[in-house]
Amino acid sequence: MTEEFNAERSRGTSNNFRTLQNTPLDEEDHAEAQIDNSGDVDSYDDDEEEEDEDKEPVGLGVLEKPENSWSLQRKLFPRKAGGTPAWLDPVNLPTGRSCLCDFCSKPLQFMLQVYAPLTEKDSTFHRTLFIFMCTSMACLLKDQHEQWKRNQDKPSRSVKVFRCQLPRYNSFYSSESPKNNGKDKPSSAGAVLCGWCGTWRGDKVCGSCRRVHYCSEKHQAVHWKSGHKRRCLPSSISQDASEPSNNRTLRGVQEVASNGLWPEYEIAITDECEDKVSDDNGQVNLLISSSRVDESIEALIDSFGGEDDKKSWASFQERISRTPEQVLQRCCRKTWPTSSGQPSKADIPKCNYCCGQRTFEFQVLPQILYYFGVENDAQSLDWATIAVYTCESSCDGNVAYKEEFAWVQIASQSSTTQR
Repeated sequence: MTEEFNAERSRGTSNNFRTLQNTPLDEEDHAEAQIDNSGDVDSYDDDEEEEDEDKEPVGLGVLEKPENSWSLQRKLFPRKAGGTPAWLDPVNLPTGRSCLCDFCSKPLQFMLQVYAPLTEKDSTFHRTLFIFMCTSMACLLKDQHEQWKRNQDKPSRSVKVFRCQLPRYNSFYSSESPKNNGKDKPSSAGAVLCGWCGTWRGDKVCGSCRRVHYCSEKHQAVHWKSGHKRRCLPSSISQDASEPSNNRTLRGVQEVASNGLWPEYEIAITDECEDKVSDDNGQVNLLISSSRVDESIEALIDSFGGEDDKKSWASFQERISRTPEQVLQRCCRKTWPTSSGQPSKADIPKCNYCCGQRTFEFQVLPQILYYFGVENDAQSLDWATIAVYTCESSCDGNVAYKEEFAWVQIASQSSTTQR
């Protein structure tokens, strides 16, 4: 029965993502970097290792518009990008400063989620990883300084990753596989969400209409200025005030007022084409431009610290040109765009909950910014890659959403790397 459930919920995906297998740090470090006594990382160059890497299976995530309006609802355990998250545990959501950028204190925006169940444990029958980030490039640059600081109790970040997992038998979903026909229903309602962003728990409520909930005073204020002030009706005459908010979330009709969310896509999983370099009507150039290497390619390469960076960048571009529309990459080793700015084993903090090692799981490529419609200018959000590390044992515990770790590499580390 378990095999039937896994086959149904993973229909149309490759084995590379059906059950993600993590890569232990102590294995990959020998292939990526040599660390001297000072803690610095020396570049590592081994043609034999590169040949082995090319032979490893690579699972790629590409974005597609969902075929049906219900395809990305949480009861179907989706892999998705943009829009609002499909929370796996819809009740016990992250709260407090976990939801905020640690630099500007604004609520983080949802980027993507990957459904990545593990078969080794009953408690990871359902398992999803969520990535959120601040949309400010200024905050991301500050993040670069912070991620190099080791042994911090409460690091400041503008990119945050959460891991949530559930056993097969839980209070939120049926133990049977979903039918994928639009008639699947969750077993219980979720938490009331913010009426502006539709992302975080709406613990605050409009004092007048008592109908719209908010995750923060910032979102309440921006919604008021953007039009809620004109439409706000006292609760005594509100037509929908008699319907509990959790009923509306159970029916899946929660309204989101913000027009600043990134467009919503389904993440489809495919295998890397080893020998294909696409030249379909200039689509490669169009997508590569989203990673900020179009008209500014020469200036970008000149900004690299040395020949190792240029070699790494060329290899990275050649690798992604095989499937230029990819936004997500999963293999046993990471594809670093530049040699500088790569973390050592000591730079990846241990799990906050069990103190175990964290392992590499997947990386997010900047092509996703093209799909999100992010402008290509100096102040716009940009990165070279985001590598996600998670607890090697995918530990359990009382916290529903455990914060994991993201290592962000931008195109040039020369002005941001701090030790």
